[in-house]
Amino acid sequence: MPLHNADIASIFLEIADLLEIQGQNPFRIRAYRNAARSVGEFGKSVAEMIEQNEDLKAIPGIGDDLESKMREIAASGKCDLLEQLHHQMPAAITELLQVQGLGPKRVRAIHDALHVQTIDALYRAAKEGRIRVLPGFGEKTEAHIVETIEAHLHKSRRFKLALAEQYAQPLMAYLSATPGADEVVAAGSFRRRAATVGDLDILVAAHDAAAAAAVMRRFVRYDEVAEVLSRGETRASVTLRNGMQVDLRVIAPASFGAALVYFTGSKAHNIAMRRIAQARGLKINEYGVFRKDTRIAGETEESVYDAIGLPWIPPPLRENRGELQAAGAHRLPALIERGDLRGDLHAHTSASDGHDSVLDMALAARERGLSYLAITDHSRRLAVAHGLDAKRLAKQIEEIDRVNRTLDGITLLKGIEVDILEDGSLDLPDAILMRLDVVVVAVHSHFDLPRAKQTERVLRALEHPCCSILAHPTGRLIEEREPCDIDLVRVIRKARECGCHLELNAHPERLDLADTYCQMAKAEGVLVSIDSDAHGRLDFDNLRYGIDEARRGWLEKRDVLNTRTLDELRPLIRRPRMATASNLRG
Repeated sequence: MPLHNADIASIFLEIADLLEIQGQNPFRIRAYRNAARSVGEFGKSVAEMIEQNEDLKAIPGIGDDLESKMREIAASGKCDLLEQLHHQMPAAITELLQVQGLGPKRVRAIHDALHVQTIDALYRAAKEGRIRVLPGFGEKTEAHIVETIEAHLHKSRRFKLALAEQYAQPLMAYLSATPGADEVVAAGSFRRRAATVGDLDILVAAHDAAAAAAVMRRFVRYDEVAEVLSRGETRASVTLRNGMQVDLRVIAPASFGAALVYFTGSKAHNIAMRRIAQARGLKINEYGVFRKDTRIAGETEESVYDAIGLPWIPPPLRENRGELQAAGAHRLPALIERGDLRGDLHAHTSASDGHDSVLDMALAARERGLSYLAITDHSRRLAVAHGLDAKRLAKQIEEIDRVNRTLDGITLLKGIEVDILEDGSLDLPDAILMRLDVVVVAVHSHFDLPRAKQTERVLRALEHPCCSILAHPTGRLIEEREPCDIDLVRVIRKARECGCHLELNAHPERLDLADTYCQMAKAEGVLVSIDSDAHGRLDFDNLRYGIDEARRGWLEKRDVLNTRTLDELRPLIRRPRMATASNLRG
């Protein structure tokens, strides 16, 4: 079976969970969690690296022991350590950690007292009132467990875009090798580049029945198929080993464009298109555009849109948020491209929680076509990230100056990702902040403040004369942590008033600012900075996910801060700073 980085990451995460439930060494637990993150986010296939006999220790956080386990997993699909842990504790117990508010200690307490091993058993115990009597729990915790599980049961599973891509790309390459498969495209929310993907819709253009049959046979025999749900002459559905459902449709070339429009969606976009067609006396479906019984378009997407009097609309815009009206008025945005980015204004080094040196990060950014990079390590409040105090930051400023004297083709900017404290003040003195080229402010704690207090906290930070950019404005972690309850309309307007900018954090677990807020920032005239939040050399590749989200938010080159040249950028990120010593806080 094909080995994905996500498979290794999943095994490492389960090992970490079981070790933590057992109360094992926290440093060992952290090593497995860090390794899971590094492998899961790594831009190159571990399986390919092993085939090419490459050193796996090039992956951040991977030493000899973890490398040997990765090779073991690649060879057998299993890990002896995980098998040992399964013998010691039920494998299903890690499911309990999915319940918000249940950490390893509580999971172990529930397991030891009630012999609960699964989500279903936990739900029954909570409904029967058996959890409230345990030490350290109570009625409120028990009710929260019930609510969380019920919400989980009613929520369909979705996959982060980057993870879905790990499975979609190999499958499409596999299907493309089928004789007679002329074109293979993943449609649906994947093609619209949504932050999360549900079922994967794959369309294949095939000229005849023999080719269609060959595609079907090959599809259901794919190594990662866990279950065949249905199979016909031109349609089939399967579930992959990771739980993702994949629906395949084989389409005749004459209808392929219409099918691509139909299955790319969204549903609201398709309904609006059908209404436009009906007003012209036409009918649109997955087979084409028809005038009565005569097909007048359908071979290409362009022909489908042209038949109803519109230009082709890029898939990321197809959400029925005004794109059809804009197309009809010839006002579709010229969406930003990856090549439009001149620099990256949010990156970390080994000085805080990054993996690589200032020089290594600069060289990696230059290799990816960037001409400037801001080094923005964490500030002192984020102790878990080994954040910088004023003294260490001053030393880094000197280091950046030294490195800049050795570089060609890229310029390093001196910066910091400074914590916004609970009262809205910043985590470092103004005296050191004023020495920087860019100050990125961010919330990293107290995510649960009431809406009014959270909003005022951020507004105060934006008013600070040194503030340049608000990082990951809502603090969301996709499918893991909900966005802060914050009034983004007020935040966007305050940013405009203060001359600050908002970040679209390109990390695939964040993609924050979300697309709808990007569209709002554009309407308010606030520039968005698309940044990698890189913690290692390979993380600059995540910028493409930020571009995807920006395109969904209608952003053009002119709407993005870091499409400017360095000379154009400098006055935009350095607001008029306090000039007198009396204004400094030391």
